Amino acid sequence: MNMNNQGRPTTPTSGAGEAAQSSAKTFTGNKALQIEELLSFEFGDFAGTGVDLPELKSNANRLGGLARKSDIGLPGLSEPETMRHFVRLSQKNYAIDMGPFPLGSCTMKHNPRLNEKMARLSGFGDLHPLAPESAVQGALELIDNLAFWLKELTGMPAVAMSPKAGAHGELCGMMAIKAALVARGEGDKRTRVLAPESSHGTNPATAAQCGFTVENIPADKTGRVDLAAMKEKLGPDIAGIMVTNPNTCGLFERDIRAIADAVHEAGGYFYCDGANFNAIAGKVRPGDLGVDAMHINLHKTFSTPHGGGGPGSGPTVLSEALAPFAPVPYVICEDGKYSLIETRRAAKAEDASGESLGRLTAFHGQMGMFVRALSYMMSHGKDGVRQASEDAVLNANYVLARLKSEMTPAFEGHCMHEALFDDRFLKDTGVETIDFAKAMIDEGYHPMTMYFPLVVHGAMLIEPTESESMRELDLFCDAMLSLAKRAKAGEAEAFKAAPVYAPRRRLDETAAARNPVLRWTPASPAEAAE
Repeated sequence: MNMNNQGRPTTPTSGAGEAAQSSAKTFTGNKALQIEELLSFEFGDFAGTGVDLPELKSNANRLGGLARKSDIGLPGLSEPETMRHFVRLSQKNYAIDMGPFPLGSCTMKHNPRLNEKMARLSGFGDLHPLAPESAVQGALELIDNLAFWLKELTGMPAVAMSPKAGAHGELCGMMAIKAALVARGEGDKRTRVLAPESSHGTNPATAAQCGFTVENIPADKTGRVDLAAMKEKLGPDIAGIMVTNPNTCGLFERDIRAIADAVHEAGGYFYCDGANFNAIAGKVRPGDLGVDAMHINLHKTFSTPHGGGGPGSGPTVLSEALAPFAPVPYVICEDGKYSLIETRRAAKAEDASGESLGRLTAFHGQMGMFVRALSYMMSHGKDGVRQASEDAVLNANYVLARLKSEMTPAFEGHCMHEALFDDRFLKDTGVETIDFAKAMIDEGYHPMTMYFPLVVHGAMLIEPTESESMRELDLFCDAMLSLAKRAKAGEAEAFKAAPVYAPRRRLDETAAARNPVLRWTPASPAEAAE
């Protein structure tokens, strides 16, 4: 990148479509309110600092031979420089507070500020994981209340609260299944786990982590598990099945009860991936469908956008058959006093029919996520949780109905919480799925989930969530329809050049992945002279 004498890029774009930007070139590199921002290393003062530190009262050196012998190499910034730097960076990032975040399978919905306020209450936000039980009775009561409502919503008798996120919850459920098989004396015999072709990648990975062999189940023409093909794979060595419902194509598995019954008859267990519980919470109880274990993404279903930069939480509900193998710790209440069952031995004393699988993590879950989730439940109530699910499904079907005139739905019929399209509408246009995604950036939208699930060619998975108003959905759909019409009208070159209006143009993602630049290095004298 060429630099002017102030260290600013003179041409912030490169590659296809650069000529379109040449007329907008500025001396500073800025484009009106879109401010060009350097790395703090490029403009900071390595000899100074923006903070005055008091002189040390003692000159005693207790570092032995480990004292630093050279500068630390970090730039010093004043307070205004620091504030401006991070504000400018934040303005280059898309966020749920700026507009719709249509990522399918991720549930990027609005995070109510009430939940944030509750999570920051000093009694919750300042908790220490090693505080004595006598000092955290309120927190333990909150965990117990949340556990109660998770069991109520799922129709399951037990829940493990300690898993830290979805994949961790999967691990908990599959470890409980493994422990139950071992207790039955079939740990070495039942080694196969079935998973649909459209499964989240964590499903087969989790099963393999637990020592199981994974076999794929094909989908039928409606995008759901092929029941006949699944039954053909059952046998005396089946440990269980892992099915996401609603599935990753945004469809409800109509044969879910038949799947569960067939697996149980074969002696296996049914693990349900609960990543999409936000589509059925308050509407369907997984326990009534024959589910033995299911994780719940609190950070998706009960507020806090997935990938929001903070911790996740993946409690795992367990059936009566798996409840004795639940991990420790877990909360109990006796005579109004809350305490934690911390060891396998104590858990065994509680229920002699099985032994806890042990401890999954050092401490008991994610307190901030627990507070947010219970706040969400209490503020919405039973009817509100149900309506959130209904509205999520309504919004997704509205998007499906509005876009199907120009885009091609992957499957016929209604969807659940997300609408899935393939790339047939782009055939012979010269525009690919990735080009369509980049053009969305110019329209001011974060692209939907692209190329996933893998069972659909050129997949575009849109999840609007219940948070979006009809006005926002209409504007989004109008923008999508406009892009589809432009692609069909022969504007492939413009799509290949996109994004034009982003702070940076299209990157060589393959080169960036193969040769990542993870460390800043000072420019050489020759480069600095340029």
